[in-house]
Amino acid sequence: MAGSTQETTTGSVHPSGAAAGYRPSATMPIVAEFRRQASRRRTQLALGFMVLLPLIILTAFQFDTGDDDDNGNNEFSSLVDLATSGGLNFTLFTLFVSAGFLLVVVVALFCGDTVASEASWGSLRYLLAVPVPRARLLTVKLLVALAYSAIALLLLAGTALLVGTLRYGWEPLRSTVAAQLEPGEGLLRLLAVLGYLAVVLLVVAGLAFLLSVTTDAALGAVGGAVLLWILSSILDQITALGAIRSFLPTHFSTAWLGLLSTPVQTDDVVRGCVSAISYATLFWGLAYWRFTRKDVTS
Repeated sequence: MAGSTQETTTGSVHPSGAAAGYRPSATMPIVAEFRRQASRRRTQLALGFMVLLPLIILTAFQFDTGDDDDNGNNEFSSLVDLATSGGLNFTLFTLFVSAGFLLVVVVALFCGDTVASEASWGSLRYLLAVPVPRARLLTVKLLVALAYSAIALLLLAGTALLVGTLRYGWEPLRSTVAAQLEPGEGLLRLLAVLGYLAVVLLVVAGLAFLLSVTTDAALGAVGGAVLLWILSSILDQITALGAIRSFLPTHFSTAWLGLLSTPVQTDDVVRGCVSAISYATLFWGLAYWRFTRKDVTS
């Protein structure tokens, strides 16, 4: 009897039912998942386009004929003039034209495709049978998706700053809402803008991740997150909604302009951070709740 108990405790099966030596925290290493996602074509194309876009914009500026003023596009032309006045200004312009849609699509792609694609390939159930605990799988998937989203944002800004500085020089930061800022301070303001954009995009990451664990169609998760973000942006333009607009996830999406003003206006930035973090936490919480109770058959 004693020998039988000793064999059960020290053998290949733990009293809890798990195999001896099994550690849930050791399954599905983050580094392995990071490398796996790096080998995927959609990751390579998305990150590659982040590098390519500033080059496309720079090339477009080189072929600018200056005829836009005759077509009533004076406001946009003034932004282009600012963009070509220095590397910092070129970076700011690139972020300005990318924040409303392109970055939303990229973040939705990384976070919406991560679980749904496994389900569509039929490999999700095999991952759970390894076994990888469901909460562990979601955590690793989410962290890697957020990491690639951050890399995409940094690649876009870094490439724009590099090519813009090489072409237009290291000049003070200028904008339509602030006085001229010296390059050192301008760089700090630009980093603050990047940080705020990263926080705002957490809403997209949370929504896409929630849809990713809800559906087996990766395209549906990515497209759904983008469409809902666009819908929120449209509703935010309807002034008749009044105070309801303040609760929309996109209401403070452009508050980063306050970081460029003199003096810096941070009221909406703080509200935007609180709103984004609250929405993201809610979406991620729902994703974990849904996935840990979901019957995975694919």
